[in-house]
Amino acid sequence: MDIIFLIIILIFSVIIHEIAHGSVAYYLGDPTAKYAGRLTLNPIKHLDPVGSILVPVFLAIMAQITGAGIIFGWAKPVPINPHNFRDQRYGSLKVALAGPLSNLSVAVFFGLIIRFVPQVVNVPGLVVIFSYIIYINILLAVFNLIPVPPLDGSHILFALLPYQARGIQMFLRQFGMFIILFIILFGFQYVLLIINWIFALITGFPLF
Repeated sequence: MDIIFLIIILIFSVIIHEIAHGSVAYYLGDPTAKYAGRLTLNPIKHLDPVGSILVPVFLAIMAQITGAGIIFGWAKPVPINPHNFRDQRYGSLKVALAGPLSNLSVAVFFGLIIRFVPQVVNVPGLVVIFSYIIYINILLAVFNLIPVPPLDGSHILFALLPYQARGIQMFLRQFGMFIILFIILFGFQYVLLIINWIFALITGFPLF
């Protein structure tokens, strides 16, 4: 039941993430996501068989077996045409930033409920459910802000880099997946420190 519940939270968190991308793109003048029917909470429109189901289930089972690990996944990327943006200079940055900010907003909303509505803590299991929601959304926000393709952080970085630094962009595009794999295998404990710090900052109590 824990695995199923975690996956449900993850699925709707990544859906919110993708809807935020598409909504900001639509606001900036690009209707591609809207015409594709992706500005909806209907999970069928967003689910990726591998990223939304297989990977989260595998990671959840491994976490149950080993007692450690992370739950992570993704939805189908929302189709976006940046040539339609009214803001050609920073449109891509705004769209990229919308995803992590949406997840952080969800985390803050439930975190403040835990922090300032003491009745929630007295309801059996509810604080645990809210903690799951907060943690998964912080995880999605922080991980996606890593400035390595194809993560959102790379679009933010590339929008801010001067033209003279295009060599950095080319390098990251070429080796992005290897860098992400390296971070997951050897540096994820530092990412977890950031996640745990944000969790404690929002809720008022440490995760561990």
